[in-house]
Amino acid sequence: MTASSELDDSFHVFDTTLRDGAQREGINLTVADKLAIARHLDDFGVGFIEGGWPGANPRDTEFFARAQEEIDFRHAQLVAFGSTRRAGTTAAEDPQVKALLESGAPVITLVAKSHDRHVELALRTTLDENLAMVRDTVSFLTEQGRRVFVDCEHFFDGYRANPEYAKSVVRTASQAGADVVILCDTNGGMLPAQIQAVVSTVLADTGARLGIHAQDDTGCAVANTLAAVDAGATHVQCTANGYGERVGNANLFPVVAALELKYGKKVLPEGHLREMTRISHAIAEVVNLTPSTHQPYVGLSAFAHKAGLHASAIKVDPDLYQHIDPELVGNTMRMLVSDMAGRASIELKGKELGIDLGGDRELVGRVVERVKERELRGYTYEAADASFELLLRTEVQGEPLRYFEVESWRAIVEDRPDGSHANEATVKLWAKGERIVATAEGNGPVNALDRALRVGLEKIYPQLAKLELVDYKVRILEGRHGTNSTTRVLISTSDGSGEWSTSSERRDGVGDQLTVR
Repeated sequence: MTASSELDDSFHVFDTTLRDGAQREGINLTVADKLAIARHLDDFGVGFIEGGWPGANPRDTEFFARAQEEIDFRHAQLVAFGSTRRAGTTAAEDPQVKALLESGAPVITLVAKSHDRHVELALRTTLDENLAMVRDTVSFLTEQGRRVFVDCEHFFDGYRANPEYAKSVVRTASQAGADVVILCDTNGGMLPAQIQAVVSTVLADTGARLGIHAQDDTGCAVANTLAAVDAGATHVQCTANGYGERVGNANLFPVVAALELKYGKKVLPEGHLREMTRISHAIAEVVNLTPSTHQPYVGLSAFAHKAGLHASAIKVDPDLYQHIDPELVGNTMRMLVSDMAGRASIELKGKELGIDLGGDRELVGRVVERVKERELRGYTYEAADASFELLLRTEVQGEPLRYFEVESWRAIVEDRPDGSHANEATVKLWAKGERIVATAEGNGPVNALDRALRVGLEKIYPQLAKLELVDYKVRILEGRHGTNSTTRVLISTSDGSGEWSTSSERRDGVGDQLTVR
């Protein structure tokens, strides 16, 4: 378990996804999951990865044991998390402190109480004893050759209640040998101006090297983190995609992007910022959460443009409506086609799809009107690029693209006395001048229809055998019409290497054919 970095020690990016991020409701990481995420974070180039609390549970203990054997860290140092010793004992005798050493982690983060009421009510000890616990534990671990960071839990609330005591905890930790003392907004209730003022004062009064750990309960965790940096903090604690307890933590990716692109700080190895979108999505897959499409920098919609006015400007210069070049963070610009689209949107989208409209204003005008007319009927193209491409190619070609025609179809659902069900579908269609009749069974009428259609079409288009349904969504439009409402269906399909989406609308059983190219 080694790590080397081309970066100096003047500024730290510290990730706590494996500990604090794992406290998010709905996330339950296995040891294998934690190892996979640790590799992704090391690939991204963060300086420190907090792996969990060894000794507190078997999973974290196993993670540290396996990480030493299975991961050759190239950029990050692995960090073990624990607390200061218990009251009334010594750090050398405390089993929890021993477990931190046994983890083998070169860096240890200690959580310490810095709010006087928490000391008295939660720890049930005196303020002086709490300072002794901080001093003894930090000194003991540094004497054992470990680098120590100290998280001052509930610091900002404690500072508001008793500023002198909160600062005394910072001062004690620093003097005992802690490399960094992190001010934690544990309840997430602070605002940027408050964070900046407090960090500035604590830095001036204690002389300690300070870090920031911000929860997102006011929606200000990223802003609070950057405000602390403005005030002199040189260590930021974040989680991938903002995962964390309650509403989450400061999001690693916008914080790092802001530091690199807005502040000009070199916090990642050269070239690694371009991996940010990939890393964000890869970690989302490991924790089994759908990546947020509207996440800053890395979201699918982060550089997506819908309004015609925006598209006109972007056609002249993309920087007119984008704060950075999306390629800097591994993302791409996308043009969305909708009833808000103008000529520029259509031309740019055509170029994105590899279709040169050749400056044909009449053709572009027809496409604009066609999109608006169909969206009025319930279609949507901004999420269905494949459907728009078919529409566009139809207009360019001057006639509909028809790879097959469905003559008729029927589905039979049979309920049996024993409670079992049978679903059978028959499809009659024409393809390449040949009439095909195909029948199939399925675990439901839709599945049976899908199988029947595939049985028929794969004789003519064998490449369809590779296509798989990735996702589909059904939305009821104009719900006031009840069962006669328009239904919009969005289907995502993949051939194993690419993915595309098509859209259709139906009312009273009548709808357009979804054509797959």
